[in-house]
Amino acid sequence: MDSLIKEFRTAYSEMKGDQLAESLKPDVQNNSAKLLAIWGRGNLRDATSDLNFLFSTDPSRPRLSKEETTGWFELYLAYWKAIGELLAVEGLRNDARASTSSWKSVYEAWRELTLQVIRGYTHYEFENWTIPCLYVAGKYLRLFAIRADQEKKIGNDDASDTMMQDDFDPESEEHKMLEDCTRHLNRIFQTCLNDRAPLEESRKWGIYYAINLLFKSYFKLNSATLSKNVLKAIQAGRGDMPTLDKFPKSQQVTFKYYEGVLSFLEENYVQAEQHLTMAWHMCHKDAKRNLELILTYLIPCHLLTTHTLPSAQLLEPFPRLQKLFLPLGTAIKKADLHAFDVALRDGQDEFIKRRIYLTLERGRDIALRNLLRKVFITGGFEEGKDGAAPVRRTRIPVAEFAAAIKISGGEDIDTDEVECLLANMIYKV
Repeated sequence: MDSLIKEFRTAYSEMKGDQLAESLKPDVQNNSAKLLAIWGRGNLRDATSDLNFLFSTDPSRPRLSKEETTGWFELYLAYWKAIGELLAVEGLRNDARASTSSWKSVYEAWRELTLQVIRGYTHYEFENWTIPCLYVAGKYLRLFAIRADQEKKIGNDDASDTMMQDDFDPESEEHKMLEDCTRHLNRIFQTCLNDRAPLEESRKWGIYYAINLLFKSYFKLNSATLSKNVLKAIQAGRGDMPTLDKFPKSQQVTFKYYEGVLSFLEENYVQAEQHLTMAWHMCHKDAKRNLELILTYLIPCHLLTTHTLPSAQLLEPFPRLQKLFLPLGTAIKKADLHAFDVALRDGQDEFIKRRIYLTLERGRDIALRNLLRKVFITGGFEEGKDGAAPVRRTRIPVAEFAAAIKISGGEDIDTDEVECLLANMIYKV
């Protein structure tokens, strides 16, 4: 506990929000020794006594108001309890609790910490420079909720072999903890959004941290449409908020990525392309996973808005995207309808999972356009009148288009259908 007390004292006296938030990180993978030292003997009385010394009797303690003292005391006591649950589930405790703990217990303990953080800003006068603590609380609440839901799902899978399940649908509770988590993340968002203090003292400096956590959670729950409510809320209060460019690049990239994906899902491909392009240019060059996610939606946008395809050089660092998009691109360039259909079918599961299947399906029109153009060019020239220079043949029998489509698509097609396809192509020009 001594190291935690020292961290808090130093961070608070120097008003360093990031350092203060660092003291609350439950990073058991890299700092298990530190967390074990904080947990100590696991005695609640000792922990309470140590925190009372820090906030009440230590001569070098930070000068806090009575409300702040209460808030930080309750917060760090909740942190100590959450650390105990985390150490137990990771098998780092030697008492009986180590065999009975679960990620659900970790989530519930961290949820109490998150509530204490929120109360700190609504009841205990926490200052806005401590906002990073709010983000750390929300970030790990989401991660622990996901782990708890995974644990629950594994338990349901094991039980399904031996129990009758007619009156119980495991999928209905598949994301129960994450759904609960989003409610608390929304409270964090509202805590920031509804602050009426002057901007330099406002909690609105935490707004985009909360928004991005909500976006990630909504997409994980396959409830992306709920994100629109968040966008509407910030649009309504944009004049009283810090601008996006005042936040760290990582938060800017995340926000622009999700804003672009939401426009993409609404089939507003021009706007989606703008947001995703901004995210692409701001994203760190070594963040390969993030760059891959951005390209997953930016490539279909470019395909529809500019009819351009990604180069092999662009996709070289991303083997998964090469596998998905290069066959489609090759088929479009060669005007090979059958190859396009095969490539679309082979990547169907991933395309549907990423919500880009219907958009990529429209790429078949581009392949068809290229095929019809080839037929036109292959038609060659005809003699000009009265000895004039040869001119491009403009009257091409429908049968020639039908033959090309039949060869390229590998299926019979009647003349009426070909005429319909031609009419649609002319309309789209």
